[in-house]
Amino acid sequence: MGGPAGMAISAASSGGWGMTEIMTEPISTRNLDRYGSAELTWSRPRDILASDTPGTDLTFFVATVRPNGRPHSAGVGAVWVDDALYFTSGPSTVKSHNLAANPACSVAVRLRSIDLVLEGEAHRVTKASTLERVAAVYRTGGWPAEVDGDAFTAPFSAPSAGPPPWYLYALTLHTAVGVATAEPFGATRWDFAS
Repeated sequence: MGGPAGMAISAASSGGWGMTEIMTEPISTRNLDRYGSAELTWSRPRDILASDTPGTDLTFFVATVRPNGRPHSAGVGAVWVDDALYFTSGPSTVKSHNLAANPACSVAVRLRSIDLVLEGEAHRVTKASTLERVAAVYRTGGWPAEVDGDAFTAPFSAPSAGPPPWYLYALTLHTAVGVATAEPFGATRWDFAS
């Protein structure tokens, strides 16, 4: 099975997604810049995600597909933990319903010096150790997430998140595209094992 951010993952006996082997480097890279800039390294956006989430005010948008094929986009609270992107969603939200039917999605974010789009599949995380690890990271950013069963609870969340509990999703990264907004400029596509 594919896993978060290009990782191989397996469904643990306790249920849910659990990380077993990390493969976070792209298997191919393509320079998309038409002005002669060199291709960008994957480490540039990856390192910014690692250092800036959850402490920096970043807005992530996840795009999912409705059963009728129409797109849906919504802001999410996301964090990069152990080379994987995680985000939350209430069980009654459109995005959670869409991901249950079709896990294909994209996540977009504007980072320091680079705009980034991540494409892949989002799968619900229910493994207790992963939930605890990611909840701890969210708490360092000021969201007091606690694990309750196979989801998160907290005294508050985004107004559009609906009431608790909130599901945690991990993005299985297939492709990423970065466009640099500061020197060194460039545009690059990274492909990951899927």
